[in-house]
Amino acid sequence: MPVIEAILFAIPALWVAYNLLFCMAASFSRKKQADYASPARYHRFAILVPAYREDAIILSTVQQHEALRYPREAFDIVVIADSLQPATMAALAATSAIVVPVSFERSTKAKALNAAFAQLPESYDGAIISDADNLLDPDFLLKMNRAFLDGHQVIQARRVAKNIDSPFAILDTANEIIANHIYRKGSNALGLSSSVIGSGMVFHYRLIKHIMSQIDATGEDKILQMMIAEKKVFRELGLPAQPILYMEHALVFDEKIDNPAAFAKQRKRWLAAQYSYLWQYRANGWAALKQGNFDYLNLFVFHNLMPPRMLLLAYLTFMPVLCLVLGRYLTLPVTYWLVLWALNACSLLLPIPRRFFARYFVQAVLNLPRAIGIMLALLFRLKGAENTFIHTSHHKTAINNPLVDAEG
Repeated sequence: MPVIEAILFAIPALWVAYNLLFCMAASFSRKKQADYASPARYHRFAILVPAYREDAIILSTVQQHEALRYPREAFDIVVIADSLQPATMAALAATSAIVVPVSFERSTKAKALNAAFAQLPESYDGAIISDADNLLDPDFLLKMNRAFLDGHQVIQARRVAKNIDSPFAILDTANEIIANHIYRKGSNALGLSSSVIGSGMVFHYRLIKHIMSQIDATGEDKILQMMIAEKKVFRELGLPAQPILYMEHALVFDEKIDNPAAFAKQRKRWLAAQYSYLWQYRANGWAALKQGNFDYLNLFVFHNLMPPRMLLLAYLTFMPVLCLVLGRYLTLPVTYWLVLWALNACSLLLPIPRRFFARYFVQAVLNLPRAIGIMLALLFRLKGAENTFIHTSHHKTAINNPLVDAEG
């Protein structure tokens, strides 16, 4: 029994220590803000927007992209139109966007992107992958241009909530803030690659085209970041290898889910991809361990092995209660579990801005048990989800996020 208790305590303790280390590294790192005005050169970008049945928002998204503060001749908006209505297609034709119609028996984001790359010229310096519901801050391209001038060509922007208007949107917003702080800002602070999110990603054009040509699956962002960390793709193109840069001052506004059904669909897709690729690419993980490639180990092994933060919190809440009930049969004092719970809470609460506590914290806490219940149920319904494209519909066209200036 003591050995089993030690294992049950040690494994979550490792994850708590990991999160706390990266959280503190991010908290003590300086916020970098470069001067991006009046650059010596304007790089040419393609904003790639996969749009699967996104008739409700795609026109608004294109119009806002058209208004970005960047020379219009230096960027193209490329809408990859999958299953859009004829009226939407006609309206898109009246915009300045390049429309790439696609149709697949089984749609995936990777297939859509590869179809666009097959039709576009290679005259671009960089490609921006942005979801149909995403809006870019007005100076987004100017900031990316500055990063390219500084030699960075593998970049994850800071994704923030477009809306905080429902209990599940509040939870999703908090989750994004924590992930940005720990796994992106914290990783960079420790000299490692930021994890990517699936949108708001900016790459050297030939590099991302080469990477995507090798991907034909859901959860493409997981594979993408592993291939970058592995560094082989850089050698294949004769490019200098570099870690994924996190640019916290370049904002991408993302629509947050507003109901339990959407939450379940989204998390099911994420969980399935996480554990599927952990098994599928296990050989690469061992190779990286032998080579001392800590960037790959971090993005592949640690990120894919780590349980979702909600489930870790549920486990650390349940175990002290179990200890109180079965205390006479156990050897570990309940105080060990209480300290671990407190340390985990610190890693989750430190990234959250004070304005969130004032306006949204109570709603988040009240709805957390329901979200955790959904996550627990999903663990038993993941089979086959990694091979299924699970679409989440969007309908928000305006930004409603009072926390933007408070984050970071």
